Amino acid sequence: MAKETEPKIQGEGDYEAARRHRKRVDEYVENNDVEKAAIRAAPESAAEAEDMAAAEAAGKARAKGEDPALRRREAPNVEPSTRGKNSGH
Repeated sequence: MAKETEPKIQGEGDYEAARRHRKRVDEYVENNDVEKAAIRAAPESAAEAEDMAAAEAAGKARAKGEDPALRRREAPNVEPSTRGKNSGH
């Protein structure tokens, strides 16, 4: 009897698909001018910009919510202490 292989995890846990995606993104970034691609992807008219904004709003309306990590406040810009924890100063 042949040994069965473990089933692939699908959906958000499809590790093989994630690896393929990362590899292709890395290859694209390495071999293409990303700035020029971004400029080419920009809307060419006000009407197209409105269509893109409407599509984004429609997608966000279906989303479960925004990733809280995107809303984290940045830590205050504080100079590091020159004194050690146990320096006795």
